[in-house]
Formats: sequence, C-alpha cells, structure tokens
Amino acid sequence: MTGTPADFGHVPVLADRCAALLGPALTRHHGDGTGAVLVDATLGAGGHAERFLTDFPGLHLVGLDRDPEALEIARGRLAKFGDRVTLRRSRYDEIASAVTESGYAGHGSVDAILFDLGVSSMQLDQVQRGFSYAHDAPLDMRMDPDGALTAADILNGYDRDALSDILHRYGEERFARRIADHIVRRRDRAPLRSTADLVELLYEAIPAPARRTGGHPAKRTFQALRIAVNDELDVLRDAVPAALGLLAVGGRVAVMAYQSLEDRIVKRVFAESTTSRTPVDLPVELPGHGPEFRALTRGAERADAAEVASNPRSAPVRLRALQRIAAPSGSAIRRGEL
Repeated sequence: MTGTPADFGHVPVLADRCAALLGPALTRHHGDGTGAVLVDATLGAGGHAERFLTDFPGLHLVGLDRDPEALEIARGRLAKFGDRVTLRRSRYDEIASAVTESGYAGHGSVDAILFDLGVSSMQLDQVQRGFSYAHDAPLDMRMDPDGALTAADILNGYDRDALSDILHRYGEERFARRIADHIVRRRDRAPLRSTADLVELLYEAIPAPARRTGGHPAKRTFQALRIAVNDELDVLRDAVPAALGLLAVGGRVAVMAYQSLEDRIVKRVFAESTTSRTPVDLPVELPGHGPEFRALTRGAERADAAEVASNPRSAPVRLRALQRIAAPSGSAIRRGEL
C-alpha cells in the first residue's frame, strides 16, 4: 500500500515536535538510530511511525493497536521498512507484555515511547464505525471490533443513573441528567439504533441557548460514549506508568491528549514521576529518593496556528514529554495511587 499521509486519512499531529522531543533518545548511541527501539503505542494508520522510521533509518519500531483494520493499513504503509517494524494487536495498557513478546527484555529496554490518544483520524473517517456525529451510522464506537460492548448497548440497556453518570463523568456534559431522561423516554418507544437517532435526541434534550455555544451539541455525549465503550481512561491509567517503567535511563516518552480527562491523568502521572520523594524538611536529597524523570515540556504544548490551519484535528492537542534520568528505585507508580 502506497500514498501520502492524506491518502491514509491520517495527517500526524505535531510530527515535527514529536521527532524533536524523542529524537535525542533514539540517537544517543548512533546518529541514525541504529539499535534504538521506539514503541508507537497508538499506531493508527502509521503516520507518526512512518515519520520516525524515515528520519532514523537504523531505528526499530514496535507498533501497537487494538484495531485490526488500523494494523492492516499500517502494515501496508510501513512494509517498505521491512524487518525494522514489529506490529502487534494490543491495547496500550498491555505495552509491557507486547514489548516482551516482540523480543525485548521489558523494563529498561525501550528508548522512546509515543502515545497519540483518543479516536484516530482513520476511525473517524470510517463512517460505519459510528464515531462521528456528522454522519449517520450504527451506534457502535468500538475501537476493537471484537469488543463486547457497543454504544447502542449502553444507550438501550443502562439505567437512567448510569447513563447520567457516564455523560457527566466522561463527557463533562452539564445536561447529563436531562439527556439521560430523554434517552429513557425515547427507548421506551423504540431502541436508538443510529447516530442520527442520537443526534436528533440531543437537539431535543439540550436547550436552544446552550446549543448555540461550545461547539456541536453532540460532541460531549459522543465523547462520553466512546470513552465508556472502550474503557479509555482506565486503560490510560494503567498504560502510562507501565510505559515509564519500560524506558531505559536517557529514554523519553511523549503523550498527546485531546481532551481534558486524558490530559489530567497524564499530568498527574508525570508530576508524580518528576517529584522528589525526599521529605521536604530535609536539607539534602536522600539516596534513591530523587525524581526518576525530568519534564521536557513546560506544561502542555499546543499546535501552532499554522498547523491547526492545515490540520484542524490538531486544535485540541496537549503534548507532554518526559526523560528518564535515573534507574527505577523500586517505588514504581501504581494505578491505585492515581
């Protein structure tokens, strides 16, 4: 499979900046990346992977995605790089086992890791997947088509309180209760079957003044359902600490988030990782208690106006990056602490 990034329905976001942030870790032993390992934990259509493999001709890449269609597209796109590419069907919270199964030793074996979170451009462009409120399609929203739960299952099967909780927690939707009431009343007449059914309901449920501000009125509900269907936030809470544990000293990780719920999780894990564990009242750093990582970005970086103009999907991105500066001290971040 050949073509430009646009032919694959995917223009990689902040590709230049990601290469600049992760490049020093990939070239610290050899200028062309020979011997270095990059894990693209959210492979998608392979846009970022292609950029790194081209820029660093000695690099080996391990690409993960839960979506078999994405893997097939990426496999064709990256075929020209031959055995420098290993692809695995995997959720990114399974990153440690995926790296081990790809032939690497696990902890301390990876030079750089990239996460490009959320729904991919390719998935949005495949209308039948039901991710977009701009096109009529079945209420699916599964990133892994073999997943058991669909958006239709949630809308037609969950009770009013559970629906309201999902919309409020994952979509930060201030009309969550009102929308849940409309869903329950509507499905008593007939199940919701398509994205058009849901969009029509949302226009009825959300007051007219609120519909005129804050973007499309379906945006938050579709986000909430997608997150719930794919268990995205719990997966992320596991994935980021697991990824940090894989990095060698000098290794780097970059994470691109597209909504505040994802970014809060990343921000919290990164803050924990860059903070000393020496008690604040001690005048010197205790051995083994210093931070294991340092921040490479000042807060979250955003796409500039030129990139947003050429690639509108970059508008909400928040990019954060870290470098490992010390070996693990045995006090690994645990998901339950987040």
